[in-house]
Amino acid sequence: MLEPNPSETDDRPKEAPSGYDEQSSATGEDLSDDSDADRSTLALFSGDEGGLSLEQRRALVCLMRNKFVSATGNPAEWRAIREHSQLIKSRLNDMFLDLHLDLQHEVAYKRKVISDGADFPTLLQNTAYTREETILLVYLRHRYRVEQQAGHDDVTVDRQELLDYIATFRPTHATDRSRDKGRAEKAVDNMVASRVLTRTNDADRLRISSVIAVLLPLARLAELHEWLIAKNRGQGSPAEDLDTDIDDELQVVEDAVEMEALG
Repeated sequence: MLEPNPSETDDRPKEAPSGYDEQSSATGEDLSDDSDADRSTLALFSGDEGGLSLEQRRALVCLMRNKFVSATGNPAEWRAIREHSQLIKSRLNDMFLDLHLDLQHEVAYKRKVISDGADFPTLLQNTAYTREETILLVYLRHRYRVEQQAGHDDVTVDRQELLDYIATFRPTHATDRSRDKGRAEKAVDNMVASRVLTRTNDADRLRISSVIAVLLPLARLAELHEWLIAKNRGQGSPAEDLDTDIDDELQVVEDAVEMEALG
């Protein structure tokens, strides 16, 4: 009698080739789903395809809504921007914007990207400072610098002191004192609104934010100082008193980055 052929009658499962993983057939699909899985862990609402965490998104929104983000004014958002600067920078670059970090003064801000031969659209708008705001910025920057050199980290000024300083720049032919006073008051209020000045427990006392050093690097300060002198030449303007100090400070400046007044 013929013996049955084992290869035709053996119904036992055949041994898999060495090193074969029975689940390996799904490996390709699993890998393709990795990015989707990562995104799903970041999803905050139905249909969310974003790639940033909640804290990173909050930081990005804060940066887009404000001229700057500082460690004192927005500690959580500043920390997120500092720790995830590449991610935030990437999102800004998608909108033709760039991220600038000043680690010394703990300030982050955005600027329109600049590229030779390319004119990119932008979400930002140039915002010109008024004459009174410019006077304030120059004074605050100089005062902040002097106090810092004296070892004072907390620099405060009286509101009336600022108003009096602006008043010294009134042209001799100006006759509408009420209007000029209103403009000066508004300039101070705008500095508070933009957080260049911050409130203290004393309603008449204001703190100068370290962001002033970023808004007005010394090179830019010198330009505005010259502008103030030119505008008030022959009137004995107090701007002339800042001349020597500013020139001395410029001797130690190797690189100054100007921040535009962007909304």
